[in-house]
Amino acid sequence: MASSTLLSDAPLASLDLASSQAAEPVSAGFQPAAFDQHVMATYGRFPIALERGEGCRVWDSNGREYLDFVAGIATCALGHAHPQMVEAVTAQIRKLHHVSNLYYIPEQGALAEWLTANSCADRAFFCNSGAEANEGAIKLARKYGHTELGIAAPMIITAHDSFHGRTLATLTATGQPKYQKNFDPLMPGFYYVPYNDIEALKAAIATLDADQRQVAAIMLEPMQGEGGVCPGNPVYFKQVRQLCDQTGILLILDEVQVGM
Repeated sequence: MASSTLLSDAPLASLDLASSQAAEPVSAGFQPAAFDQHVMATYGRFPIALERGEGCRVWDSNGREYLDFVAGIATCALGHAHPQMVEAVTAQIRKLHHVSNLYYIPEQGALAEWLTANSCADRAFFCNSGAEANEGAIKLARKYGHTELGIAAPMIITAHDSFHGRTLATLTATGQPKYQKNFDPLMPGFYYVPYNDIEALKAAIATLDADQRQVAAIMLEPMQGEGGVCPGNPVYFKQVRQLCDQTGILLILDEVQVGM
């Protein structure tokens, strides 16, 4: 998330990761220019080359140690080089690598069973990123709108300042114009409302469904990350759940920022 940083054991006054001029330069053993020549500039990178990690600490190519508050953009809850994870990955790669979903994979089924037993889900859909998970949810919502609600052009309501991914559909679902700039024409079928505002949400549904039913789903983050670390109001989310139950609208929760 944009507000996360790495925190060094060095005095804070001597380290400003937001400025390449203030930060200690990348070591001579690593050449940023060569990296940038071959890797597309899809991210504004800090002038640090990370080489290894252990637990919640990482070390750069200068040997400098940091506390890792970024955690892979909130995805590495177990930290780096956790012994049990290393053991599990090593055991699996020695046994079987990748065989695709054309076949039954017992470990995949076991994980899905655990996930459904410990969540509200009935089944699990395995994918590679939050954007891909959200793409799947968007497709399911559109199909539901067509087949179950009889909607010709299903609409999905999302929140201002949200972030749902960088694919074309999830970028459109993202309620931040700065991420959408120069990627138009965007995908149709999305409408934005203020976050944590139940009256605005009700008004949007009333407007969209005034002449014919259009709203198939509401897509929200329980906590906005790219929007500035804004927690969802529990009362608001209960009201949204009740609204969806009353109307047959699907509720999609993008839980990447809260660790799901």
